[in-house]
Amino acid sequence: MFIHHGLLPYQDPYLARFETWVDDKLRDLSEEVAKPVAQFATWHHLRRIRSMTTPEKSAQAPVHSAKQEITETIKFLDWLWETHQRTAANCTQQDIETWLATGPTTRKAVRTFIVFIKNTGTHHRGDIGHYTAKTRPAITQDQRVAWLRELLTGTSESLTYRVAGILLLLYAQPLVRVAKLRTDAIETNESTGNMWITFGPHPVPIPEPFADLLREHLKGRPNLRTGSDAQSPWLFPGTRAGQPLHPNGIMDRLRSLGIDLRGARNTALDEHLLVSPPPLVADALGYSHQIAFLHADAAGDAWSRYVNLRTKP
Repeated sequence: MFIHHGLLPYQDPYLARFETWVDDKLRDLSEEVAKPVAQFATWHHLRRIRSMTTPEKSAQAPVHSAKQEITETIKFLDWLWETHQRTAANCTQQDIETWLATGPTTRKAVRTFIVFIKNTGTHHRGDIGHYTAKTRPAITQDQRVAWLRELLTGTSESLTYRVAGILLLLYAQPLVRVAKLRTDAIETNESTGNMWITFGPHPVPIPEPFADLLREHLKGRPNLRTGSDAQSPWLFPGTRAGQPLHPNGIMDRLRSLGIDLRGARNTALDEHLLVSPPPLVADALGYSHQIAFLHADAAGDAWSRYVNLRTKP
C-alpha cells in the first residue's frame, strides 16, 4: 500500500521473493552443483529480470519461467554428480540425451542452462535442440460455443471470472494478458453505444451480448477498497493495493468449471485464422505474426488460398 501511494520506493514483489528463493535453493546444494547454479541464476536470470522490471512491467512471468529452469537444472546437475561424478564443465552429450530421454518433458527446461554454459565458455561439447510439443490441445468449436453461452448467461461463476473467461474464449487471450488489461483498453462510442477493446495496434469490436456484460462489470469492479482507490486502472483489480488479480487465481477458477484453458485458446485462435489472414489476426489480437502463421499451419490453413479469393477491381 505504501509503495502504491509513493511513500516507499518501488520494489517488485515477485523479484524480491525470487532473490530469497534462489538463496534458499542454493543453501543445501553440494559445491559441485551450487556453483554453476548460482552463476546461472545470478548472471542469466537475475541480471535479465532486474533490467526489465518496471512499475508497468511485472517480473511475475519471467520469475515463473526462471524458477522452472533453475529447478530442472538443479535436478540435472544432482543426477549428473551422483550418477557419474561429473559436473557442468565435463558432462557429455550422452549425459544430456540420457537425462532428457528418461524423464518427463519438463526436463527440456535445462536447455537454457546448456546454452548459458556454452556461451560463457564453461562447456563446449554439449548441445540440446528446441523442444517441439507432440500434441496440441484443442476443444471443439461446439464446446467453445457452449462455454461462451454458459459464461454469458449462466450463473456458474461470478461476473468477474465470467468476463475473463469470455476474453479467453472469444479473443484467444492468454489469461496472463487478461489479468493485466486496463480499463483504458476499452473504448465506447457515446452516441451509438458501440464498444471496442485493444489487444494490439488496432481496437477490435466487442459484440453483444458480451458488451452488456462488460458494461455491468465496469460499473461494479471488485476490490476497489483495498487501499488503492476507486480509480484503479485495472480491468480486474486485485486484493493488493494497486495490483490486478493474479492470473493463477483466474486460471484456477476457470479450470474448476472444467474449461481446458490451452485448448480453448488454441481453438479460438484457429477459428479467427480460418476467416482472416494471419497478419490481420495477429494485429487484432496482439500476437506476433510468426505465432499467427504457426497456428494457421497447425489449424490446417496457411492461407495459400487467400490470393485466389481476391476479386478484380
